[in-house]
Amino acid sequence: MSWFTGISTFVIATVAMLLFAAATQGWFIVRSRRFESALLLLVAFTLFRPGFWMDMIVPPFHDVPAASVLAEIGKAAPGTDVHLNIDGEDEFGKKKQFFVPIVVPEGKDGTEKFSKLGVELLAQDGNLIVDGVTFGSEAAKAGLKFDQKIMSARIDAHQPPKQLMWFAGFVLLAIVVLLQRRRRPAMPPSTRAAAAA
Repeated sequence: MSWFTGISTFVIATVAMLLFAAATQGWFIVRSRRFESALLLLVAFTLFRPGFWMDMIVPPFHDVPAASVLAEIGKAAPGTDVHLNIDGEDEFGKKKQFFVPIVVPEGKDGTEKFSKLGVELLAQDGNLIVDGVTFGSEAAKAGLKFDQKIMSARIDAHQPPKQLMWFAGFVLLAIVVLLQRRRRPAMPPSTRAAAAA
């Protein structure tokens, strides 16, 4: 984490806490109306959890069925994180399903990329079966074993920075500020003169 990221996160979190306090107390610039308090809570949540909204706009991953795993891995850029949904057995021979993380290597297609990870696959009746795993390979370290079945794959998608949602939060905050400034009582002339002195 860079200094800028750390400082900006601290500042945003502080602003979010102050806005949450203002919303729950019912007072910001002037006494808040109910919908203004709701907007302040929404802004505070957006500043705290920008990823919540970003995930709704641009999903962070997409699920791929077994029949399309090779093709989708072939199209995935090197360095992409993938979680394979595996149907196999534990050390006691009991059936279970679990996720195995891999990182897509360089390669011209899905078969070559899996081969570079140290795993050979067998496509059979729409199923993708692990037909061999090289000892000490990345696939072996990740937990892939002979005769396991790949049920699906969860492939990370390119997602814009979640911090972009902070701007949406500040737009809402600006609306609340404008609404409340209109209701702020005018400063008496004597007070204005004292403030100017």
